[in-house]
Amino acid sequence: MLQISDQFDHFQIREHLAKGGMSDIYRAYDLLSGKDVVLKIPDRMSIGDPAQYERFQRELEVMRTLNHPAIQKGLGSGKFNNTPYLVTELIEGESMRELIHKKAPLDPEEAIELIRKVADGLAHCHEHGIIHRDLKPENILITSEGQPVILDFGLTLTKGSHRVTYANFSGAAGTPDYMAPEQIEGHRGDQRTDIYALGIILFELLTGRLPFGGDNNMAVMAQHLQGAIPRLDKEQENISPQAAALVAKSIQRNPNDRYKDMRAMISEIDNLQAIDVSILEHGTGPGTAAPFWKKPVVVSVGTAIIILVTIIFLALILQSFHH
Repeated sequence: MLQISDQFDHFQIREHLAKGGMSDIYRAYDLLSGKDVVLKIPDRMSIGDPAQYERFQRELEVMRTLNHPAIQKGLGSGKFNNTPYLVTELIEGESMRELIHKKAPLDPEEAIELIRKVADGLAHCHEHGIIHRDLKPENILITSEGQPVILDFGLTLTKGSHRVTYANFSGAAGTPDYMAPEQIEGHRGDQRTDIYALGIILFELLTGRLPFGGDNNMAVMAQHLQGAIPRLDKEQENISPQAAALVAKSIQRNPNDRYKDMRAMISEIDNLQAIDVSILEHGTGPGTAAPFWKKPVVVSVGTAIIILVTIIFLALILQSFHH
């Protein structure tokens, strides 16, 4: 890991901001432009993985395609000592994760207004054929003006993009707490996958907790597939049936039962009092829809994945006992 004041290419490291799934993220001073920027550099395990460079190139291309106040801008990329890196604009603000820790549960009006701004940025992505696929509070910064900004487009799906396999990386893209059922089953997902993640985040803003939990990632994923969707208006008196219905429709297991696209979700937010709340009566329990992953072919794939992961997990436990 680079240290403060180290020079990397024409950048001077000022601060280590975060560690992502495969990268270290730094605040750095660009000696050429005289501005502070964000540097994204692969960690040691990922250096030498050819797909890492392709990932950075794709991420940069995506960020340069988009122009929206809710989306971080990409500034450039390069290689230094055979190490690829990505340069993005520096956003001053706190992460949505910090906001949740400090303030959740938020007032419903504040939470929904924040989600509406994120949804507008995601709609812009989707209209350019870009699906984020790793939306979570850690990947959203909120400026002092209250503008949320979406970060980290490393797992995006773009039109015509092929699958990229990264060394030391799980085949299931996303973060278990926010992964849609179709992602858990190994599908690539579409804009309704981002709608699901946004619904989970809205639930968390409103309650201070996640709708689905467990002792480990496998248990969390099982809850996304089988757990009952909590009915928020019955759990918290300050949440209206309309707000509860907005959340419930966003996090339906079957993508066909969610909002068809982000603009449809935004339209419901803008007309909150007119939302059909009938979904609260028939659409919140396990097995209320006929999810597409219950088709025989998909179940066999899903079962195979679960069995494989279980075998690996048991093997690691046995190995630890031997040591």
